[in-house]
Amino acid sequence: MKILHAIFPAALILSCAHTAENHPAQNLEAIVSSPDRTEADRALDEGRKPLKFLEFMNITPGMQVAELMAGGGYTTELLSRAVGPTGRVYGENPKIVLEKFAEKPWSERLKRVSNVSRLDQELDDAFPKQLEKSLDLVVSNAIYHDTVWLGSDRAKMNAAVFAALKPGGAYIVCDSSAKEGTGLESAKDLHRIDERFVREEVLKAGFTFEAEGAFLRNPSDTRDWSASPGAAGAKRGTGDRFCFRFIRPVEAAAK
Repeated sequence: MKILHAIFPAALILSCAHTAENHPAQNLEAIVSSPDRTEADRALDEGRKPLKFLEFMNITPGMQVAELMAGGGYTTELLSRAVGPTGRVYGENPKIVLEKFAEKPWSERLKRVSNVSRLDQELDDAFPKQLEKSLDLVVSNAIYHDTVWLGSDRAKMNAAVFAALKPGGAYIVCDSSAKEGTGLESAKDLHRIDERFVREEVLKAGFTFEAEGAFLRNPSDTRDWSASPGAAGAKRGTGDRFCFRFIRPVEAAAK
């Protein structure tokens, strides 16, 4: 069943008013260091580097943002705080993820944030028609490799992201790096994916590549161990991870 809560709040009408200026660094620091964030979230910060992540996204107040496979909502809450009361975040989760582990923490998370809409949809069809060309930013954080074991159609997923973004909107894709040239081979067992493979796949959807963030890089990572949170143990948060920023071209508006 698809769930779509408050998909067109007043914040959506106000979205065109947000500026293109970067969110002030001191405000992003305040978001990450906010004392009302949960202890469980704070415990993940060292490995996830949320301040650098938010800075890389160029996220600003008033934005309309979506997260693919939001899971329990660690990243979703950061996005929620960054876009503020005039912004809106759409958190997508496929049925199997909710059933396996995310339903309880996700439901609890939604009680903490007032500007997040829940999307219970499959990755192949991540966004409802109403969101077409309405989003400033779509985030895929450490889940692109999961599309393999989920059996998702990534071409359809990337096309759905492209359709939902405004011309000039950004698609952020971060994940754990597999050994070069391995494609999808490590996706299920090691929870990693070949970054060149991801880049080429996203470009095929019509995006242009804008930038790479180095804040999650670790050149000493051998890339031969599982980056899954449950299997990584003490290595959790230390693997070599890529973070790409793609853009829906402005000229695509006429297509």
